[in-house]
Amino acid sequence: MQLVVARIGRAHGIKGEVTVEVRTDEPELRLAPGAVLATDPATTGPLTIETGRVHSGRLLLRFEGVSDRSGAEALRNTLLIAEVDPEERPEDDDEYYDHQLIDLDVVTADGTQVGRITEISHLPSQDLFIVERPDGGEVLIPFVEEIVTEIDLEEQRAVITPPPGLIDDRAEIASSREEP
Repeated sequence: MQLVVARIGRAHGIKGEVTVEVRTDEPELRLAPGAVLATDPATTGPLTIETGRVHSGRLLLRFEGVSDRSGAEALRNTLLIAEVDPEERPEDDDEYYDHQLIDLDVVTADGTQVGRITEISHLPSQDLFIVERPDGGEVLIPFVEEIVTEIDLEEQRAVITPPPGLIDDRAEIASSREEP
């Protein structure tokens, strides 16, 4: 199974290094020197990581055969893809690969069917489940512990405890004004 683990950003310096937008919780495993990664577009790769370092909070990588700024600039916006065993699980019990979550049934704690996870959106502050409702509509569910209380891969379901208004129209309106 293939997982996108990073996106190449701008060139850094003149010796072929690039900034990398990390898209994995395991960069030390997936983006280590010697790792061979497929690419999208495929014509750019495969790429072998020669060196990696952190500079001002950003991961910088250099690839074998890329030794100057123009070579690094040519890689900009390329996706780096790692080959992963489909049975492999992240080290932390509370982490999941996207492919493990896609197509899970979403139900409330009382067993009410909400829908099926069709996509996961990775935002800077949190991840969102994009859930297709039985009526064809969509609902966005933040993948946070307070809302997603259980992921059961054996039963192929995600159990949620949604706040009012998340999956229905019965939102509670809080107001600091007194009622007349």
